[in-house]
Amino acid sequence: MHLVRDGDANAFELVYDRHGGAAFSLAYRMVGDRTIAEDITQEAFLSMWRSRARYERERGSVRAWVLGIVHHRTIDALRRNLVHDRKRASAEGLEERQEAPERTDAEVVRRDEARSVREAMETLPEEQNQVIRLAYFGGFTHSQIAEMLDMPVGTVKGRMRLGLDKMRRNLAPGAA
Repeated sequence: MHLVRDGDANAFELVYDRHGGAAFSLAYRMVGDRTIAEDITQEAFLSMWRSRARYERERGSVRAWVLGIVHHRTIDALRRNLVHDRKRASAEGLEERQEAPERTDAEVVRRDEARSVREAMETLPEEQNQVIRLAYFGGFTHSQIAEMLDMPVGTVKGRMRLGLDKMRRNLAPGAA
């Protein structure tokens, strides 16, 4: 990474060769579309090249840095698509149709639960949050996460267990 930081394109190519597959896999699992995942991966690596001086070894492995950037780029892409879809639906007049009250009640409950889970995840340390996101939102196994983050499987399992325990306590009825 010292060579990458100094602008060595060959060193950056090596970073891409080592981590590009995992980056694409994460993006693909999150969006479910090969073309969009390729675009996200390309945007992420371009962003990494531009901000290469921001990598700090003390904060984690190169793989964790790469996957963190890809994860955030993917979420941004999903949000952009959601906004685009809403604008299109509004333009087509689809938002004017009435939904059944049962559907609306279920949707309110689902959104409240999703908000609670997001809030509980925000209270976790980044290391725990990261492995839980990769497992539950990325669909990766413990072994795959360990490989991506360049850490032992036991560490991944431990971080996940601690994070899930904290979330369980935060989500328990009456927890404040």
